[in-house]
Amino acid sequence: MIIAVDGPTASGKGTIARALAEEFGLPHLDTGLLYRAVGRQAVISDFNPDDPVEALCACGFPDELLNDPELRTEETGGLASRVSVHPGVREALYERQRSFALQEGGAVLDGRDIGTVIIPEEADAKLFVTASAAARASRRFREMQSNGVETTLEEITAQIEARDKRDEEREDSPLKPAEDAYVLDTTLMKKEEAISAAIRAVKRMVEDGAA
Repeated sequence: MIIAVDGPTASGKGTIARALAEEFGLPHLDTGLLYRAVGRQAVISDFNPDDPVEALCACGFPDELLNDPELRTEETGGLASRVSVHPGVREALYERQRSFALQEGGAVLDGRDIGTVIIPEEADAKLFVTASAAARASRRFREMQSNGVETTLEEITAQIEARDKRDEEREDSPLKPAEDAYVLDTTLMKKEEAISAAIRAVKRMVEDGAA
């Protein structure tokens, strides 16, 4: 079984994808980490993340970088959004994502274009997890506070809105639901409710596909 989970930042897609992987016994890949690693490598190498050539050079990051805690920061998330607008970067990471998805037994991948670009034909179930910008900003703010990161709700809101704009308006692989994706709005949902809804949706889609 191959499951694609897409959506904007802080929508809950990562939490849902991990829960789906556990529910169905599948390996999970947070594809956003790949782009975060490119953004982080650009900083380490003193590359310009807005330059397509320099951003492409940062795609040669070592696998160990995926374990760097800096990848989870809001700053690196912004860098990931900036490098992801370059078609060369997306192409460089394309096969890496597909090979993970198409491994024997299947997988769960979450990102922004899994169901539309990476595995549009191969996915057995597609989810697009979303929530209002205000709800997502509030969640990320609480997360940052719990991690001891000094920031403000206003700063987080501005960062999320800027990322949404870049992701939705980029020419290559813009953020949008696949036509056959189940759209799950988690704005008013608790984590457990969102996970349960996602599991039910995946089971229905797989059953409908087998019918």
